[in-house]
Amino acid sequence: MKNKTTIITGAGSGIGAATAKLFAKHGATVIISDINEENANQICNEINHEGGSAEVILANVAKYEEVEKLINEVVSKYGQLDVMVNNAGIGNKELLKTAEHTLEDWNNVIAVNQSGVFYCMKLALQQMMKQGGGNIVNVASLAGLKASGSNIAYTASKFAVVGMTKSAALEYGSKNIRINAVCPGYTKTNLLDKLTQSNEVIEGKLLKYIPMKRFGKPQEIAEAIYWLASDQSSFITGQTITLDGGTSV
Repeated sequence: MKNKTTIITGAGSGIGAATAKLFAKHGATVIISDINEENANQICNEINHEGGSAEVILANVAKYEEVEKLINEVVSKYGQLDVMVNNAGIGNKELLKTAEHTLEDWNNVIAVNQSGVFYCMKLALQQMMKQGGGNIVNVASLAGLKASGSNIAYTASKFAVVGMTKSAALEYGSKNIRINAVCPGYTKTNLLDKLTQSNEVIEGKLLKYIPMKRFGKPQEIAEAIYWLASDQSSFITGQTITLDGGTSV
């Protein structure tokens, strides 16, 4: 990872922030992209204070022109894009069954989690083709592998990320471009905090489904992302790594 130019979306908190710190620790130049400027600057300052190399470029991945500007700015400054980590994602505002699911939740979640990943992949792949190679890691979810009730938009978007990962990996495997995904289970992030805070008993219910009887840590997901993005996994493409404490079992 040393001296590789990497973009991490949604890097202002949670899994994205943990991944940015880990990449920087291993010598990567990290572009922290987020819509929250305060959070992004905080992570950037922490990395640079520890002797790493990071900068902030704000972008809303749901807007194609902002993703285009992000990647163009990175390539213009650094000359290449070695690794793209598509981590930015949102959840539903309300947990409702399909017939009651709001159009607002559907449109917002699909725009960020599905279209946003497509935009980032499309533009990153164009640059990686020009430079002769690259690596993309998409952050999907356990909800992209198995049914998740009262969660139709999020589930649809994450199933889409898994499918897009496999399709693109098939298309670009011969071009020295690897594309993989991680599928975290319940992980201690802002997304999970919002879920558990909205219902006092839900945390206990969720833990019952996890054989390891605890939630994942962002750092644990970051380690898998790092491995997939590094040369240590050089013969792996089109795969999903599930990190869920055994929930899927």
